[in-house]
Amino acid sequence: MKITLAIQLLLFLQPVFGQNKKRIYFKPTVYHSVFSAALKPELYISPGDTVYTESVDSEGVDKNGKSQTDRNGGNPLTGPFFIKGAEAGDILVITLIDVSLNRPSAICFESFVPRSLPADIVSQFKDSLKVFDWELDLKNMTGRPKLKTGNLKNFYIELHPFLGDVGVAPEKGAITTDDAGPYAGNLDFRRLTKGSKMYVQVFHEGALLLMGDGHAAQGDGEINLAALETSMNIVFTVQLIKHPKIKLAFPRIEDDTYIMAVGLHPSLDSALQIATKGLLDWVQQDYQLTLEESTQVIGSSIEYKIPEIADPKVEVVAMIRKSVLKRLTKMK
Repeated sequence: MKITLAIQLLLFLQPVFGQNKKRIYFKPTVYHSVFSAALKPELYISPGDTVYTESVDSEGVDKNGKSQTDRNGGNPLTGPFFIKGAEAGDILVITLIDVSLNRPSAICFESFVPRSLPADIVSQFKDSLKVFDWELDLKNMTGRPKLKTGNLKNFYIELHPFLGDVGVAPEKGAITTDDAGPYAGNLDFRRLTKGSKMYVQVFHEGALLLMGDGHAAQGDGEINLAALETSMNIVFTVQLIKHPKIKLAFPRIEDDTYIMAVGLHPSLDSALQIATKGLLDWVQQDYQLTLEESTQVIGSSIEYKIPEIADPKVEVVAMIRKSVLKRLTKMK
């Protein structure tokens, strides 16, 4: 029976972090718009602790509709959380136990980003960035534009809450929370939600984890320059893979359905290659496939998503279903 990386991690960590787990309720009072090792930790947590917290929306507005911080060049995020025992070279595993809406409203922008459409269409929105208000039905998990006129009179969508930003301090410098890289960051990927795990390389002691930028829903690409931006309740826990045999070039994500490798680059072609290479590495490492065998597994079953084209880097996620991988025979 194949034991995945996540299961191996849990088995490894159980005797180490099985004791003295804490349930921590953290009410943020400070928010940060950069990923940086220079930030002062807001909370120290241990692997295995469960943290209950919340975030403001991308404009700094909380669950009560009150502004808590000005948007200062990046999404205002909750944290940083200092992970006890985390060292440069480790891999941090963030498990999102719950990601849920905590207010009945969201905002979006009336625009299209330059990468999404021909210039003559995009230019019609160049001189203004109009905010479009949405009403969220938290009971039925649907959303409607607040302005119900014309062809939008009966329009609604199903909601899918997720976090746009989850990341650690990058190797060097301070990087806006509108951007992403090997440290993760502003991924805007809708599968980064309740029940998912993210694996990210640690570059500094304590990792300095930040998260937030809650989205009630978003189409692939974030082509409006914003999702349905809202505040969020978050429950998470972390674990560490100490002294891993591999170094992650870019984050990995998994849930009950997929394993997923992230690729980020200003070029779509390069981002796709990075994502595909990340998935190839993962499958080869976990299932000991030769390159030739991998061509058949990945070539027949890979899926791609393009979660982000609005930010400085294009993001491509290469995905493969766990149900497909279960059919592989592990060589002894």
